[in-house]
Amino acid sequence: MNGDKNVIAALNGLLSYELAAMDQYFIHARMYDDWGLKKLFERIDHEFDDEKGHAAALIERILFLEGTPDMVTREPINIGKTVPAMLQSDLDVEIAVANALKDAIALCESVKDYVTREILEKLLDDTEVDHAWWLEKQLGLIDKIGLPNYLQSQMETV
Repeated sequence: MNGDKNVIAALNGLLSYELAAMDQYFIHARMYDDWGLKKLFERIDHEFDDEKGHAAALIERILFLEGTPDMVTREPINIGKTVPAMLQSDLDVEIAVANALKDAIALCESVKDYVTREILEKLLDDTEVDHAWWLEKQLGLIDKIGLPNYLQSQMETV
């Protein structure tokens, strides 16, 4: 199916965000693991897998629309050096992705590409309701209980 060139471009733009988020989550997860913060490792490693699924969905749709997925372009990543910085950096990516998804959804609506819109709405729900919400919750916990207590809560107990 020959898709709208602007929709394909928007999907490739979203793909650049998802690939960058994947890279950032991958690195952050490994840092948490190295620091012994097993609970954070497990959650962020799960987020890495989610982003991989988002990228796959975008790639499949681009191919269906007879476009070429751009696997080279990536949005810049920001690797944090502390847990709060890492969580904030991940939240910043999720907010940027949510904004880009909203723009792409509006574009799909305007060209009557309802199937792509529906795919993007699912990604938006996952981004806003799951990823961003969880990151905001973690940053709020750090503010409420302090960083040392938060870090202790993220360690694996034997």
